[in-house]
Amino acid sequence: MTTSDRAPVLVGLGEVICRPEEGPAPDPSVLMAEAARRAAADARSEALLQRLDVVAVAPSAGWPASDPGRIVCEHVGLQARTLRSSMQGGNGPQLLLGALGSRIAAGQLDSAVVCGAEALYTAARAGGLPPHWAAPDTGDSADEVLEGEAAPGTAYETEVGIIAPIMAYPLIENAIAHAREEGVAEHLAMISELWAGFSEVAARQPCAWAAEPHTAAEIAQVAPSNRLVTHPYRKLHNANIQVDQAAAVIVCSVEHARALGVPPERWVFLHASAAATDEWNLSERNRLDRSPAIAACASALFEHARIGPEDIELIDLYSCFPAAVQLAARELGLDLRRPLTCTGGLTFFGGPGNNYATHGVIAVARALREASEETLGLASALGWYATKHAIGVYGNRPPAGEFAAIEPPVARPSPRVVAPAGSGYTATAETATVIYERDGSPS
Repeated sequence: MTTSDRAPVLVGLGEVICRPEEGPAPDPSVLMAEAARRAAADARSEALLQRLDVVAVAPSAGWPASDPGRIVCEHVGLQARTLRSSMQGGNGPQLLLGALGSRIAAGQLDSAVVCGAEALYTAARAGGLPPHWAAPDTGDSADEVLEGEAAPGTAYETEVGIIAPIMAYPLIENAIAHAREEGVAEHLAMISELWAGFSEVAARQPCAWAAEPHTAAEIAQVAPSNRLVTHPYRKLHNANIQVDQAAAVIVCSVEHARALGVPPERWVFLHASAAATDEWNLSERNRLDRSPAIAACASALFEHARIGPEDIELIDLYSCFPAAVQLAARELGLDLRRPLTCTGGLTFFGGPGNNYATHGVIAVARALREASEETLGLASALGWYATKHAIGVYGNRPPAGEFAAIEPPVARPSPRVVAPAGSGYTATAETATVIYERDGSPS
């Protein structure tokens, strides 16, 4: 198969983890710069870092610089354009890779780095921005921002307590359980078994935050170290955002990789990327157990890449909560009993704010480098309450056609109309959850 000179390839993969015993972590910009340096070293090209056209960043939740890429440029002594995704959204890294891959394929640029970092473990223990961190500059703006900003939900949702993912995803989870006709105990056993498998993968990852594997029984059992959070989730079902982690991926054209001497065995090809959004407000979605946006992305990706779900061997599904994995697996046509993570997921590997998906792409790419020829991988990402989605297909062989970043039309059912507060309504409950205090009592 002939490889196009403009085909986008991942050539450098860099990760950083600052473990608690090593002391407080530096600010996220320092972590990102170090991850970018490690990505260049991974590509076996010292010149690669200084030849970047774009520094693209998934912003940090705990260090909200509005143009973080500019600060990364200063750390590494680089002149480059800056790009960032939304200030809030785990879909950002894959969205950035899709946009950059498309521009590389079109000849608009030769190389870029996608990076991100979080040091919320250090920040939480400092009670805010640690004194040794640089203050985030919120005045400058990046040269380009891919997404606009929008609140995650409505005033009605806020009034009833849906103010964060830990309140929203249990509602989705229990709707999934009901659609599957599973009782509470049966569904808890299923998601705990799923998460036990994820923990085993994380235990093999050198950059995992929590590398201890857990059994399904341990994950399901309420204990002082595994308290109830929101029904049916225990602590070990939730993403862990209190981590100090960073990651960077360098993407460039095949022509650029050759010119800078990046060995072909380091290349991982971008085959296609797709992004779409579900009905934005959770209360207005027609069904909570389905994702028309993921289904649209799946259909578009498989058609463009001329493959089916059975052709994907290596997978990393965004895994902030078990509900997210189940939604994606269903719409992508993937069996829940097969391996669905290459990192170990946001509970065990770690969930660094907006940047987990960069680690997911890296884990898939590393596995592709070691896999037999003709192997394909898939990495998914999402933002807010399973609201905005981005999915990429990768391979250790060139794609059958040109790379494309697709924004497929989404066949959404009509949104629900939310009734104003009051009495006298006849209704059917389709989902519910309970939020617990730290002592285990329901709040």
